[in-house]
Amino acid sequence: MMVHEENRESGSPDAAWIAKFAAPVVDAAAGKALDFALPLAGLRFAVKDNIDVAAVPTTAACPAFDRLPTVHAAVVQRLLEAGASLAGKTNLDQFACGLNGTRSPYGEVPNAFDARYVSGGSSSGSAYVVATGEVDFALGTDTAGSGRVPAGLNNIVGLKPSRGLLSTFGVVPAAQSADCVSVFARTVATAVDVLLAAAGHDARDPYSRDIPLSRKPLPAHFRFGVPDRLSFFGDTAAERAFNEATARLLAMGGSPVTISYAPLAEAAALLYESALVAERYAAVREFFDAHGDEVIEPVRGILASGRNYGAADVFEAQARLRAIAQQVEPMWRDIDVLLVPTAPTHYTREQMRADPVALNRNLGAYTNFVNLLDYAALSVPSSLRADGLPFGITLIGPCGSDLALADLGQRYHHATGLAQGATGEPLPAPRAIPGLAAPGADTLSIAVVGAHLSGMPLNSQLAERGATLLRATTTSPFYRLYALPGTVPPKPGLQRVAEGDAGGAAIALEVWAVPLAQVGSFLALIPPPLGLGSVQLADGSWVKGFICEGHALAGAQDVTLHGGWRAYVASRATPSSN
Repeated sequence: MMVHEENRESGSPDAAWIAKFAAPVVDAAAGKALDFALPLAGLRFAVKDNIDVAAVPTTAACPAFDRLPTVHAAVVQRLLEAGASLAGKTNLDQFACGLNGTRSPYGEVPNAFDARYVSGGSSSGSAYVVATGEVDFALGTDTAGSGRVPAGLNNIVGLKPSRGLLSTFGVVPAAQSADCVSVFARTVATAVDVLLAAAGHDARDPYSRDIPLSRKPLPAHFRFGVPDRLSFFGDTAAERAFNEATARLLAMGGSPVTISYAPLAEAAALLYESALVAERYAAVREFFDAHGDEVIEPVRGILASGRNYGAADVFEAQARLRAIAQQVEPMWRDIDVLLVPTAPTHYTREQMRADPVALNRNLGAYTNFVNLLDYAALSVPSSLRADGLPFGITLIGPCGSDLALADLGQRYHHATGLAQGATGEPLPAPRAIPGLAAPGADTLSIAVVGAHLSGMPLNSQLAERGATLLRATTTSPFYRLYALPGTVPPKPGLQRVAEGDAGGAAIALEVWAVPLAQVGSFLALIPPPLGLGSVQLADGSWVKGFICEGHALAGAQDVTLHGGWRAYVASRATPSSN
């Protein structure tokens, strides 16, 4: 049924596999039905060899650990039932402890673009077989970045779901409270198909959760956070690629917001530099205590360090992590998504062998904090550098934002014009993300012309209700604007005039998407003589917007010549030159 070899030649394509099946594993019911309506029918996949497949040894890249499961891991079972066929099990950094792909007695997995370079880890084999087109998708695991770093280094998609969304029953834990099963694919759409087929609560997993995924896409004009300090460890090609990525997001409608990276970096450091590392030892304690000499370095040293901490140390580290989480929570009020490099640089396999701890730490500079702070993340290809090596970015959002990240990530990936992985094949047409509402489906577009404009006194009423700015434009040229007397704060009144009326003009306004659930409370704040009606925009379309009762305009000042309320207010604040 399978090929199972040790000591494969390092850097060879064969090193990506630990067990490659002579015939794929299929679900008996799905295979018999040949039901091409199944969501994953016709797709081939591989799984990292710390994920159980019934009757196939699970090694976690440690031959002495070899266990023979009698049932599939929960995610494997669900994917088979969804119509996918399983091609084999892939190599990894031993016990999923590493981010580089060189820590395995089954050989070093090469980079799919240049075998001299590392593939990234720990899910190294899974990333390689997807990048080279041997399978359609693969499962990895991700505790500190193992589902993202290999994706970024091999020009593929790495979807790290919200913790608990995919069951880890049947997965050899690395640090169980932070572990995620991750998905590698060559397109975002395929990764999402896999995610939705495999997701679901599983009581056998102590950390499984029912997570309501947000159905709301990011707004057309979104805010993306950029760390205030970024290190590429001297790699100017990577730094240039990240700047190009930032420019691409700007062109897609994003606005950069600088965020403080220090607390995120502190959270990341806790994973290996505090008592939290004890969870890695706890995951394999029974085996490690009996067979520690069977574990390769530096994995052995990392696991052994977990013995140095007591229970009080662990609680102290957990409390510090929760304090950091509280500190960074306000960040999400200012941004819709966080942007980081998936990996800040590339290293050769030779470099990694010479300095395995420090260089491995560098590869995780922008990944280690994500699971600890309960975020979702998606790594997508961004560019091929001048030296031919891939560069990827990671989009990070709060727990449950998986679909919104996928929507933005798919748009970004297709904007790059890159081929799929290392296959040279062009990207297929993008697909709608299942379960994600169409833009505006759960909002009402409302035009504002006065005190609710961005930066004006009442704009906070929109922000408090989660409204998002869709666009700044003008009315059609058939409106007049008046300054209403006695209003606090000062407010305008908008009046439509007959088409052809020489007194009409286009008035500046903003269109905001207000969540339907918040429209009622927003309308309750509108005082007479203002109300909500319909306003025609410059392009001829109509939206709901502020209008004014006619009787209130009798004593109001006509300020139409200013072209908008903001310009009128500015004119009053500017001293006269006379």
